[in-house]
Amino acid sequence: MAGSVNKVILIGHLGRDPESRTTGAGSRVVIFSLATSESWRDKDSGERRQRTEWHNVVVYNEPLGKIAEQYLRKGSLCYLEGQLATRSYTDKDGVERKVTEILLKAFRGELALLDRAERAAPDESDYGRESARRPHDDPRMAMGDTPRAPISQQIDDDIPF
Repeated sequence: MAGSVNKVILIGHLGRDPESRTTGAGSRVVIFSLATSESWRDKDSGERRQRTEWHNVVVYNEPLGKIAEQYLRKGSLCYLEGQLATRSYTDKDGVERKVTEILLKAFRGELALLDRAERAAPDESDYGRESARRPHDDPRMAMGDTPRAPISQQIDDDIPF
């Protein structure tokens, strides 16, 4: 094999609000935990079972970190792509520990907000409705233009088929 791939794709819910920290080198990182769950029906008892896996996420990508800080909250649903990394550290009691993290590095990684309430885009139910803005408030309209009705109101309903 000529190369290798280290890519992690997760969809899950945040376990806590994102935290911003500064590294010893002075760069800013955003960290949060993400829960992914799988569920199944137990063959013997027939009862529903669920297993949750917790992932530590570290965002080194500054634009994605700003988005995470601004829009993600505990319980938010998000999609992310990053790399798996394991690092060692010594805790405050002097014990050597290892932690596995999902890294969203600078110029790499993806983060998408999947909760409707967290997105800035309009709700799907708003599509096709006339804007509440006046025509002169709409920068796409030249002065003197009149607003058009939505396409659904422009179509003739007397179609013979």
